[in-house]
Amino acid sequence: MPDLRLPLLGTAAWVGAFAVMLVAGHGALAWWTALATVMAFAAGMVTLRHAPAARRLLLAAVAVGVLAAGVAGLRLAALEHDPVAQLAADRELATITGTVTSDPHVTQGTFSTTVVVRLTVRRVEAGRVQVGVRTPVVVLGDTAWERIPLGATVRFTGRLNPADDHDVSAEVTVRRSSDDPAVRVVDAPDAWWRAASVVRHSIRRAVAHRPDEEAALVPALVDGDDADVSEALADDFRATGLTHLLAVSGTNLTLLVGALLTVARWCRVRGRWMLVVGATGIVGFILLARTEPSVVRAAAMGAVGLVAMSSNGRHRALRGLGAAVLGLILLDPAISTSLGFALSVLATAGILLLGPPWRDALRRWLPRWLAEAIAVPMAAQLACTPLIAAISGQVSLSAVGANLVAEPAVGPATVLGLLGGVVGLVAPPLGAACGWLASWCVAWIITIAHRGAALPVAQIGWATTPVALVLLTLLTVTIALWGPRVVQRRWIGLPLAVLLIVIVAVRLPGRGWPPAGWVMVMCDVGQGDGLVLSVGEHAAMVVDTGPEPAPMERCLDDLGITTVPLLVLTHFDADHVSGVSAVFSGRTVGAVWTTVLHKPDYGIGLVHDATAAAGVTPVSAVQGTTFSLGPITAQVLWPPPDLSEAVDSNAGSITLLLQSHGIRFLLTGDLDPDGGARIATAVPGLRVDVLKVPHHGSRFQDEPWLLSLHPRIALTSVGADNDYGHPAASTLDPLTAEGVEVHRTDTEGALAVVARADGPVVVHQ
Repeated sequence: MPDLRLPLLGTAAWVGAFAVMLVAGHGALAWWTALATVMAFAAGMVTLRHAPAARRLLLAAVAVGVLAAGVAGLRLAALEHDPVAQLAADRELATITGTVTSDPHVTQGTFSTTVVVRLTVRRVEAGRVQVGVRTPVVVLGDTAWERIPLGATVRFTGRLNPADDHDVSAEVTVRRSSDDPAVRVVDAPDAWWRAASVVRHSIRRAVAHRPDEEAALVPALVDGDDADVSEALADDFRATGLTHLLAVSGTNLTLLVGALLTVARWCRVRGRWMLVVGATGIVGFILLARTEPSVVRAAAMGAVGLVAMSSNGRHRALRGLGAAVLGLILLDPAISTSLGFALSVLATAGILLLGPPWRDALRRWLPRWLAEAIAVPMAAQLACTPLIAAISGQVSLSAVGANLVAEPAVGPATVLGLLGGVVGLVAPPLGAACGWLASWCVAWIITIAHRGAALPVAQIGWATTPVALVLLTLLTVTIALWGPRVVQRRWIGLPLAVLLIVIVAVRLPGRGWPPAGWVMVMCDVGQGDGLVLSVGEHAAMVVDTGPEPAPMERCLDDLGITTVPLLVLTHFDADHVSGVSAVFSGRTVGAVWTTVLHKPDYGIGLVHDATAAAGVTPVSAVQGTTFSLGPITAQVLWPPPDLSEAVDSNAGSITLLLQSHGIRFLLTGDLDPDGGARIATAVPGLRVDVLKVPHHGSRFQDEPWLLSLHPRIALTSVGADNDYGHPAASTLDPLTAEGVEVHRTDTEGALAVVARADGPVVVHQ
């Protein structure tokens, strides 16, 4: 029986800190904490009055939980009364001096590029307030911040705003002006930060001669440097449960420090000196991967993994896991609300608790190495499945298999990647040779990600309601506990494995999607647009591609589309073009049409990159253009060729009038009311069967014109729980009142328009 005392104390600390962080800012916090503590204590005393040892453990757990809650409360109070937080509450403009504590994270917005960094403020000056502090903030700056090295001390002027996260005092928006640089470096990083940066740069240089995806993945495996990992590759890693390889995790530390300890043993290092080597390796790893909270968390979990590799490792590692959770919570209570922290702890606990029973069951009819290789990813995935489903609304069926076949390449790729960086400092050719070997290892992992994501049922949707998540948790617990008893028999375990492979890898008949006779499908791409119109066997015209590649690629794969003779991008907003790479992924694209209004730059850049790589030159579609494509005849109703560049990007949204299989469609993109009014003037008396509601059902519509179209069906492409208030009741209710059949993707999923003898009907996925 494993010793669960320290894990219980760690869990108690986690619960105590989480409760306080969850209700932070509520005036009744102290009363609720006291009441919950008293109730828990009383219940424990009644239940365990005949078990003195258990009662002592319960008392200790309650005490630790209350201690963690108190530490969290003090942390929140300190941040709330911090001078920087007080200035942020008034949104003051301040001059700040501080030290950069994270690498820049670049986010592409619709209209601009924002660089996000963490900073420890040393001094703040706002009006008459000039005070020395030591408090963390998040800085939102321009591209100049990409060139600021980690550990540098900087001085800049910015607007202090209240922070959304509990672990920082404020968010700072950097003020830019022509006569004042956005940021000035006043002191260079310390020697250890410079050394870590040199090694990171050397790792990148060692694989710079390899293909882009391989050159991007090696640094990500070694030290979490995923700056060059493409969104398409990241989506495939998410679909196959390999995302943990793109971020710093306990696995990184276990592999690198484990290799270092192995070398130390070869050099006859023994006894306490091995502890020194291990501690040095952990500190070096933290410096290399950066001292961000996620890295410290990964280091703690990795240290637990190292303990698990020692003699009597499982029991010692469980105690170590409890101690790590307890220590991390008391040092940084805000980590209790971190999803990354929760996933790390759950994965580690799953490997330690669930892994051995699964391994021992499989060893009855499999070699030990294969049983272990299956049991480890299986245990980690089972432990994390309910939380992953709550976050993503997906349950990955390919994750265990993908991790199983990718795992053998992870260790060599990580160690060789680091070796390439270190050796490359003194002998660049030898470093490049190590990088070449590392890239061959990651090429296998990349292949697994691409092939796994392309499987027909790589992942399935799962509702995120409390009932659905409780059901999934119960199902997961049942599989975790009873699964070993089932798979220990070859005649049951082997057929189950084959059945799972068939379910994931084979497109079974009778799934009901796509429906027979589909003419158009509105893909469920979230808060964006992605439409597919059939033009023949495995061929379709595509209109817009959604905000991310993965949903659009999944939609096209489900429809069996391999050829796209025409791709129309109504305008360059991110929610219509950011998934463009999905259309070119494994498909032949004939022509690309875009709007004449060339804004914003971010969307234009995405489209240019995708089309240039495919050797396709986009053509501007303008009012009056007509074309035929298979069963489709169409006319471009908007925009005019002389549209002013001064208008909003939505004003240039291509609007198409199409007819296919006897059904008239009006596809409006994000057409604005002025464009609708001008179409009404140019095409009086227009009537359609199916209306694609403009701009995701925004309240800004030319409602009389929409009603004058007398559509039978209105379709709205919109993301669930979006922040824009889409679709507006003021837009959809008048349509419903007029007898229009209204459908929306946020509540029904993908929508297919099917041609029937009595007219079009809508079938949802």
